[in-house]
Amino acid sequence: MVDIATRVWNHKWKIDPIVRSLIDTDFYKLLMCQSIFRNKPDTNVTFSLINRTKSIRLAELIDEGELREQLDHVRSLSLTRGESTWLRGNTFYGKRQMFRSDFMEWFEKLRLPAYHLEKRDGQFELTFEGKWPEVMLWEIPALSILMELRSRRVLERLGRFEIEVLYARAMTKLWEKLTRLRSIDGLRIADFGTRRRHSFLWQDWAVQAMIEGLEGKFTGTSNCLIAMRREVEAIGTNAHELPMVYAALARNDSELARAPYQVLADWQEEHDGNLRIILPDTFGTEGFLKHAPHWLASWTGIRIDSGDPASGAEIAIRWWKERGEDPTQKLVIFSDGLDVDKIEELHRQFLGRVKVSFGWGTMFTNDFRGLVPGDELAPFSLVCKAVAANGLPTVKLSDNPNKAMGPKAEIARYKRVFDVGAQQPQEVVV
Repeated sequence: MVDIATRVWNHKWKIDPIVRSLIDTDFYKLLMCQSIFRNKPDTNVTFSLINRTKSIRLAELIDEGELREQLDHVRSLSLTRGESTWLRGNTFYGKRQMFRSDFMEWFEKLRLPAYHLEKRDGQFELTFEGKWPEVMLWEIPALSILMELRSRRVLERLGRFEIEVLYARAMTKLWEKLTRLRSIDGLRIADFGTRRRHSFLWQDWAVQAMIEGLEGKFTGTSNCLIAMRREVEAIGTNAHELPMVYAALARNDSELARAPYQVLADWQEEHDGNLRIILPDTFGTEGFLKHAPHWLASWTGIRIDSGDPASGAEIAIRWWKERGEDPTQKLVIFSDGLDVDKIEELHRQFLGRVKVSFGWGTMFTNDFRGLVPGDELAPFSLVCKAVAANGLPTVKLSDNPNKAMGPKAEIARYKRVFDVGAQQPQEVVV
């Protein structure tokens, strides 16, 4: 077990680069990357950093030279032989050789493409442009680097004993959460906290704490590197960028309306009946389910990632019943802004009505709220999204209008095409 406080105090850059492997990323990024490599390898996509918490002026907190140094280090990384062997030979979701040979041969040669960085109005403008399978792999490292550089900037002002006490308090805080969760019968929970973690070392410690503290209730981690090192399941399926880019490429409203379902048709062909989890909220859950083809109702489950989670689960249950499916045999994965109170509440409300699972993110790997003066380590909402495809803007509506992104005219068009009615705004914390 790493002594995190001592490591932070005696910090040496070469010992602790923020991103130390190309598989220090979410599992779903690699699954999506393989699908994109097969179906849309030549699509040109732009990803951009978006700081939703404007009050945190990152370019005034983080040294640009240090940021460039960390980004340049990521560009020097390639798969190690052990990482390649793990991806090629491990069993994921009960399937051996999840990753095809042609994809692995490409991935083994990959170096991440160039980035563009500048400062504007106290924020960093960080963009990545290139072939979709390559630039998409910048998302998680970019977020991890910026989140950890912000943490390091706060920590460097603390003394040795202050750092020791800080981590002791943070460990106690997390262990108390795990103690509460351990008492929930039938709980199934995974780590989804890579993108906005406090640091790599902290996420690794937190996963080890969950392995011991939750015993059989812990189902795995989305972080591939930690899954490999700690010998636990790698968890993940797909994310919003797939329908966002497919939709941007649509040539008319009719193709736009079909785009989210074409994504899942390609996904089903790619994975031959595995990993059948629907993420329905990219352009509004109700409209998506209302117009969904019948074959989607037979999929394993749904991930609820925006809006009111209970309402989203109720919508899914009604939809399954209308399509002649038994909701008690379906899986609902809650993954948006979770902490212990909400996990307990949702588990009580839906256990027995559906199979319930949780992807616990930022409040698992970065809950340092109240632990330093001024609350300068509190998590904030930082994302890195696909903003254009072949020069055309992307749009995300979400079930929370405060998470919508894209040009106003295109947002209005998407709302019309996808039959999005009134939405209830909710505060975006992380």
